[in-house]
Amino acid sequence: MEITTSSFKHCDLLKIKGRIDSATAPQLEKTIQALTNHSRFRIILDLKELEFMSSAGLRILMITQKACRRYNRGELVLAEVPDVIKSALELSGFTQLFKFFDDPLSAVGNF
Repeated sequence: MEITTSSFKHCDLLKIKGRIDSATAPQLEKTIQALTNHSRFRIILDLKELEFMSSAGLRILMITQKACRRYNRGELVLAEVPDVIKSALELSGFTQLFKFFDDPLSAVGNF
């Protein structure tokens, strides 16, 4: 899994390429924790090149959203979610927890 981070004035964009499974989930968790530890709570995940997400990835999404929304500080939004990943999110009931955007530019404009 490759994670590319871009910081903007009002938010941070993480582009994820590859797979999020039990082996790679800790890497994603550390990257997100580094952002939240520096009071960066407006996070966009660009999932265009994501091939697979296990339950470990879903857990990280839920924990991150909870931390970002705490005290109304921000939120985690998802951009360019592949149909396979979106169907897994729908199946697990996670679509109600996140905002979805067709491209990262509109997600950045959300903040």
